[in-house]
Amino acid sequence: MKKTSNPTKSKIVSAAWQLFYEQGFDSTTVDEIISLSGTSKGSFYHYFESKDSLIGSLAYLFDEKYSELEQKIDYGLNTIDNMIFLSRELFMMIENNIDIELLSRLYAQQLSKRGKKELLDQSRVYYRLLKKLVKLGQERHEITQTKSSAEIVRLYAIAERAMLYDWCLHGGEYSLAEYAGTVMPLFLSGIRNN
Repeated sequence: MKKTSNPTKSKIVSAAWQLFYEQGFDSTTVDEIISLSGTSKGSFYHYFESKDSLIGSLAYLFDEKYSELEQKIDYGLNTIDNMIFLSRELFMMIENNIDIELLSRLYAQQLSKRGKKELLDQSRVYYRLLKKLVKLGQERHEITQTKSSAEIVRLYAIAERAMLYDWCLHGGEYSLAEYAGTVMPLFLSGIRNN
């Protein structure tokens, strides 16, 4: 899903995910989302067909986090270190703010032939930021040039999705952020320019 500059839609998404985390998806009503967001029923249904259609908006929340993190990147650091930072921070946000059942529903929805593929939308902040970092790393000779920047970003996204999927399969029984702190450096060592 593209990051939108629409404040009404943003309010609805933020309120919905706050309520989903606090009370669970099934216990949250559209009326509660409307009330917390300070919007109207007409606005809600203008952007979303139903409460279920909000599941895909999780990609939007990820992009909001990436926009926030982009401001914190230290471009003086090695690009690999910045990529590890992004992954760790996103995973901490997911671990602390996203109900694992909802993350599991997002993955199930993404696998459905009918579902939109928000996680694969190349116009997302996620992909834009990663492409920018990888190209910078290649220009600085910190990242291998034997693969295209697009292929490296694709591999990075696959690694992150694999960790999220595994975390869901295990019911969140381990710290996602800590595990990423071990796995991502190992994975990224494969693209580090020696």
